[in-house]
Amino acid sequence: MPPTGPENHTGLYIHVPFCRARCRFCGFYFETNADGFMERLIEAELRELSRVPPNEATTAYIGGGSPTTLPLSLLARLIKAIYARQPQVRELTVECNPEQVTRDSLRTLRQLGVTRLSIGAQSFNDEELAWMGRTHRSSDITAAVEAAGQAGYANIALDLIFALPGSTEQTWQHTLDCARQLEPAHVSIYGLAIEPNTPLAAQIKSGKIKALDEAQDRAQYQQGISALEEAGIKQYEISNFARKGYESRHNLGYWKNQPYIGIGPSASSYWRNRRTSNVASLTQYVRAIETDQSAVVESVSTDAASQACETAVLNLRTRRGIHIKTFNKTTGYDIMRSFAEPIERYRALGLLTLEGDRLYLTREALPIADSVLCDFAAL
Repeated sequence: MPPTGPENHTGLYIHVPFCRARCRFCGFYFETNADGFMERLIEAELRELSRVPPNEATTAYIGGGSPTTLPLSLLARLIKAIYARQPQVRELTVECNPEQVTRDSLRTLRQLGVTRLSIGAQSFNDEELAWMGRTHRSSDITAAVEAAGQAGYANIALDLIFALPGSTEQTWQHTLDCARQLEPAHVSIYGLAIEPNTPLAAQIKSGKIKALDEAQDRAQYQQGISALEEAGIKQYEISNFARKGYESRHNLGYWKNQPYIGIGPSASSYWRNRRTSNVASLTQYVRAIETDQSAVVESVSTDAASQACETAVLNLRTRRGIHIKTFNKTTGYDIMRSFAEPIERYRALGLLTLEGDRLYLTREALPIADSVLCDFAAL
């Protein structure tokens, strides 16, 4: 069966680029000194949101940065506006930092219609959190999850990072064990990425920090898969795991290559056969929206062939993989003919499996998925 979710899904993503401190590895657009811009940004995002046709989105995701850096009153305005414009939204996620939430603030968000929390835990080792530049400690994660449960949330997600410099099988296992004890509905695990123009990239280039080697990275990834699945948190995408029924509907839309609309500085959209990106500048974004201009700085149309390739790559990220009949009907391309060469090559290597009407990556392929998927990026 293909991944679950409505076929007419459109996701809404709103970017809040505010952080209290910079993590040394972060490559996303963010600002750490923008108190005077918070209200102006939200006003601009509300204006950009008003340009989206009503009743268009079925999921919404407020990410960052950290949206909980905002005063609760501003975050509440944003949530209310989403539901006023998009009343069909059935899953609304808010990213939060553990030290920025309380039972009362989470209860308020729950009452406003937030159905899912994504908590940026990253690690349960305080030394690792300090090294990353995080402003919370492991006890804050536990307190945040407990507060969320008391506020009525069942759908709580934790983000974790593996392959940190200096980490070991034991330190990573400690993080996994602590996460499992909190019984989250969803867990994402990401290997540390060396993003350009970050403090981490500069320190690795200078030799001040040594990255883990590829073998250690892969070993920790496989360790994470085993630990989470033993706890009943099943892998449904390369980096994402969930208890049954708690897969992220919003993210499943991305992996099915369904439309999404991005709001805010640096936000991207895939809508009406175009991929667009807003300017990655708080001041330029606000200025453009306040003067009724477009904040889009990049726009590319997608033809049928590129859409088929994108769909193949994104579908293969999920453990369900490509549902052949659905793919052929949706894209107009026969997956087995269009990608015959890489399919046969990776099947022979034991990295792809064809089972009935489903084509998917084997577990052995997951640690090197990017090298496999790149062969599906062009026809």
